[in-house]
Amino acid sequence: MTKKSIKFNAPAKINLLLDIICRLPNGYHSLFMVMQAVDLCDDVEVTLRDDGEITLECSEKALPTDSKNIAYRAAQKFFEATGKTQGADIKLTKNIPFAAGLAGGSTDAAAVLKALNLLCETKLTDEELCAIGVKLGADVPFCIKGGTMLAQDIGQVLSPLPKLKDCYIVLVKPDVDVSTKEAYEAFDTADCIRHPNCNAMLHAAANGDFDGIISNTANVFEQFIEVPQRADIKAIMRDCGCLTCCMSGSGPTVFGIFDDEAKATACTEKMKAKYEKVYLTKPI
Repeated sequence: MTKKSIKFNAPAKINLLLDIICRLPNGYHSLFMVMQAVDLCDDVEVTLRDDGEITLECSEKALPTDSKNIAYRAAQKFFEATGKTQGADIKLTKNIPFAAGLAGGSTDAAAVLKALNLLCETKLTDEELCAIGVKLGADVPFCIKGGTMLAQDIGQVLSPLPKLKDCYIVLVKPDVDVSTKEAYEAFDTADCIRHPNCNAMLHAAANGDFDGIISNTANVFEQFIEVPQRADIKAIMRDCGCLTCCMSGSGPTVFGIFDDEAKATACTEKMKAKYEKVYLTKPI
């Protein structure tokens, strides 16, 4: 009997804006994020088992293949939520760097949830999948829906926005990892935080005002997450003619947005001479 399987492309994301409103009484953080999916993708293959077991194989040997991996936990949460007794074999082919602020783990988890929903024929809505996903991480609901979105509260309140104008986005991940947990702990102990103009960004994004989006791109984490190479990366991006540059998520990846393919390509080549993990992407 042939086992049922399905493959998904799992896109990375950037934060056009990321602000932390406050720490909530339950220890989570209330967020305000304008998020954009890009066409740098992991490949996620899920095969249904009939014995209740979950296995995970990953091309990135530094990542765990047990319940410490968010994609593995996504399968656990799916089966718990639906009462299904099947299991799953998960195969991750990683293209998105991990610990990078690009939702590499969250997008894998989202792909596992969507795959199992189809394989098990549970017919859960995106909202129902998001309710499972938010228990795994703040970025998972967005990764389930994708596109261009406003994400609020702990990430589960999503509002669709007009798609971002066609442009080119250069991603550079320096050779340093940032722990999301430690990043939020740094926020909790930081003083004199300057918050970005969330209202201006939302107004621009909601009205498809590309120039307004560019001028309001910001990330509150840049104030208290130290990435030594960030200034150098931004300087190169600006020299190459980027419209704006900013750190994504809790970092350390920096993205630069270009409206000219030749400039974006030239920036990519310059970056590759200095950094290993450099990607030329587009919004999707």
